[in-house]
Amino acid sequence: MAKGISRRRAPARGAASTATPKTPQEVIRFATANGVEMVDLKFVDLIGTWQHFTIPIGEMDEKLFRLGSGFDGSSIRGFQQIHESDMLLVPDATTAKMDPFCEAPTLSMIGDVLDPHAKGIDKPGPYNRDPRYIAKKAEQFLAKSGLGDVSYWGPELEFFIFDTVRMAQNQNSGYYYIDSDEGNWTSGNEVQLDGQLNLAYKIRNKEGYYPVPPTDTQQDIRTEAVRRMQAWGMVIEKHHHEVATAGQGEIDMRYDSLTKMADQVMSYKYILKNVARAHGKVATFMPKPLFGDNGTGMHTHQSVWRGGKNLFSDPKGWAGISQFGLNYIGGLLKHAPALLGFAAPTTNSYRRLVPGFEAPVNLAMSMRNRSACARIPMYYPNPEAKRVEFRCPDPSCNPYLAFASMLMAGIDGVVNKIDPGEPLDKDIYALPPEEAAKVRKTPGSLQESLDALEADHDFMLRGGVFTEDVIEAWLSYKRERELDPMRLRPHPYEFYLYLDA
Repeated sequence: MAKGISRRRAPARGAASTATPKTPQEVIRFATANGVEMVDLKFVDLIGTWQHFTIPIGEMDEKLFRLGSGFDGSSIRGFQQIHESDMLLVPDATTAKMDPFCEAPTLSMIGDVLDPHAKGIDKPGPYNRDPRYIAKKAEQFLAKSGLGDVSYWGPELEFFIFDTVRMAQNQNSGYYYIDSDEGNWTSGNEVQLDGQLNLAYKIRNKEGYYPVPPTDTQQDIRTEAVRRMQAWGMVIEKHHHEVATAGQGEIDMRYDSLTKMADQVMSYKYILKNVARAHGKVATFMPKPLFGDNGTGMHTHQSVWRGGKNLFSDPKGWAGISQFGLNYIGGLLKHAPALLGFAAPTTNSYRRLVPGFEAPVNLAMSMRNRSACARIPMYYPNPEAKRVEFRCPDPSCNPYLAFASMLMAGIDGVVNKIDPGEPLDKDIYALPPEEAAKVRKTPGSLQESLDALEADHDFMLRGGVFTEDVIEAWLSYKRERELDPMRLRPHPYEFYLYLDA
């Protein structure tokens, strides 16, 4: 077992302590049976990063699940101002897990953020900018609409695991440095980073899908992560090396409903990063960390069901897709530029989404074809498997906001019977220039996506799922904290191009 990962013995199979708790009373009994000393309460900031604070077990009682625990919301990205900083975090009992990365026995729970004065003095209510609350409202809106009672989500998170990453940015310098013993650029090194002689078998650019060990050097790390995810309660379908050199990988989860899957995305990232750290490496979900090789996406499979029936399925339809499913896709494609403000939300996202390269930038639908933004997988003919794979998102997103906005776009497509256009069941990259020019493209920068989101978000406001306050807070943060700082700084490559001017 890797250094730094807890070696606590699991309770015996069948013991009460192994039952998944669902209520506050069950959580308290679970904690007692597992000898819990600390309770870690996690929540997501507006941008999409888990935050946490920890309380001793003696502070956890049934009142905690009603009244919550206080924290400073003004210190959280995208949350409150300094004069309205008091916030509450109420743990969700159904998310209780034993945290495998803490030395002391620690219970982990995801919480919902409350504003103590959302409904007036001493009347707390859900916090408007809590991404988890927005995700729940999207699910409720679908049910109230009568169109469906549940949506299912299956994101495919890709990632890199590097041996080392260094970076700095100040007034007179700026650089990053990535290294990996698996990287193709190390083939001529005499020794590896661990001091051993170079043992070759380097993965060439775009040839990482799927060589066996010893070329794939991270089989055991991914397996360790899968074990931890399964112990956390996640259903894992497969793991493998991905296309790029230098440790790109993927671990695939079984689909689940919207908020539950967003919770699992956050858990997935937490577990993988900690397993990588325990192995002396660093995991990243940055969309494009390497120049000259594939970026990291989060292809998102989605479908809507009602009464146990998949509404996307029609055996007589094109690709087995129903009119409901086609209109849902129409909504995704129509609103895609705005959606990417949430689903591809970093300046780095558009180093991956570049027209002319192997990236899902073409706003078209296709079956089997990975060069289209909306793909219909054709692995299995059964109706339960029918879904759309939206390929533009990447894992730098806040999954609660990304999934909620995609669902709202799909609902808009169904309500307004939006036509997705004719399918492009051919290699879009090989189209003649005059034909390719007719295919709509994704935005080419974060600024374009944010501008699109600002102009096109009414469909997200239906049912109060998103609010103008949330949209404005998101746009303001992204423009002021990310776009402006990027514009003001010289890029290292500019020195290569222009220093001799």
